[in-house]
Amino acid sequence: MTLWRGQHPLILASQSRGRKMLLENAGIAFEAVPADIDERGVQERSGLAGPGEIAALLAREKALFVSSRKHGHYVIGADQTLALGDRLFSKPSSRVEAASQLRALAAQTHELHSAVAVVRDGSIMFETISVARMRMRQLGGEDIRRYLDEAGETVTTTVGAYQLEGLGVHLFERIEGDHFTILGLPLMPLLGYLRDQSLLAI
Repeated sequence: MTLWRGQHPLILASQSRGRKMLLENAGIAFEAVPADIDERGVQERSGLAGPGEIAALLAREKALFVSSRKHGHYVIGADQTLALGDRLFSKPSSRVEAASQLRALAAQTHELHSAVAVVRDGSIMFETISVARMRMRQLGGEDIRRYLDEAGETVTTTVGAYQLEGLGVHLFERIEGDHFTILGLPLMPLLGYLRDQSLLAI
């Protein structure tokens, strides 16, 4: 059973476990197709510096890449950036880098900028950006070590070295923003667009 009413299957230009989970939980059938783009190269060539602009650019580029191979399909692209003031963070490449990111974020408020774009046959049909503010609690060296021990390899799979839907929730003292934005897909505005286009059953 699916709520999707499009002529062709919906495509998610991502292999993100979190984004797939959000669409599945919303009762929408889709196909996940990875967008094989050089994200850092796209970002560097763009000359953009704003975290929201970068997230929007990468969401568009992912959707456009997959759309060029999936004619007639609605393709969803999404991206998320983490900014602490003027500093942008990428996924840590190791436990050492994860610890460094956590030390920088501890007792600070950072922002998650999540963007989503919908593309069909190379045309951008819809896009939006949403922001969440995350206040991490004070963390000592032993706190970080214990967290990294418990979280294991997952710390290198997400920017900031945390997954809020998992053990990462223990790192925070305050959150301001939409849950779906934090998980990397502004779901409410996306569903609103799809509904406006008569692509959902409810």
